[in-house]
Order: sequence, then C-alpha cells, then structure tokens
Amino acid sequence: MAGRGTPATALLDKQRVAHTLHSYEHDPRHESYGLEAAEALGLVPGRVFKTLVAEVDGKLAVGVVPVTGQLDLKGLAAALKGKKAKMAVVADAERATGYVAGGISPLGQKKRLPVVLDESALQFETLFCSAGRRGLEVEITPADLVRLTGAVVARIAS
Repeated sequence: MAGRGTPATALLDKQRVAHTLHSYEHDPRHESYGLEAAEALGLVPGRVFKTLVAEVDGKLAVGVVPVTGQLDLKGLAAALKGKKAKMAVVADAERATGYVAGGISPLGQKKRLPVVLDESALQFETLFCSAGRRGLEVEITPADLVRLTGAVVARIAS
C-alpha cells in the first residue's frame, strides 16, 4: 500500500509512541469496516475498535468501541457530562476529523474532539483502531491511546 502516512501515523511518530501498522486490502462491498479489519488481519473482533463520531449536547465527540458492539449514546453523553447524544452526520464527522467514514481514527484528527474509550479496551495489552485510512489499522496500547487523545475511559459499548 503506497503512501501509508496519515495524520494519525504522523502523530504516533512525532510522539515516539510504540505502535505497529497493519494493512489489508479494503473490500468496498464489505458491510462492516471494523469486522472486515478483524477478519482480514485474523484478529479476535473484540480487540478491534471502531471510531464513531456523535453529537453530545450539540457538540461533536468521539466514541471508541469494539467492532462487535454498538455505541451506547446515553453512556457516551454521561461520560462527557452531557445530557443527550445522537450520531453525527457523516459529512460533519469527516469535516471535523479530516478522515473519511470507515477510516476515521481517534488519533491525529483535524479538530481535536473529546474522546471516550470503552472500558473493555483495558483488558488487552494492545488494541487495534483505524490509522486514518480504510485498510490501515494501528496496534497500540490502550494507555497510549488514552494519553494521546486525552480520552475518558467509560462503559460506552452495548
């Protein structure tokens, strides 16, 4: 895959954070970007996390949850001390993050949004999330992901 660099990988390199990139050939016909990544890379799906952009009280925020679950919008709102959350319009999510849907990374976003990481991530030594492009995942420790994004850790997956 030519040109593997993304804002996410640039941030990891700049901060000298240990990570491993994993690429695979993205199939546009696959129904789930996250499950596709798990299958293509031979990973336990619960260890692969998807980055979802939502609106909490009218402001964009990010929920990072296992690809096997759904984002609990009430849980996301509570974690950010908000009242109400709903999924963001895809165009708004892409504009704010600088990434395309299916390749949105919690790292290196154009506009730094509040991030909440599902607590299930802490059970793994490393987790996988988008590196900023469909077909490119980054393996990173949950602690490094929390530190780099300023994430709150809470139960936000259902």
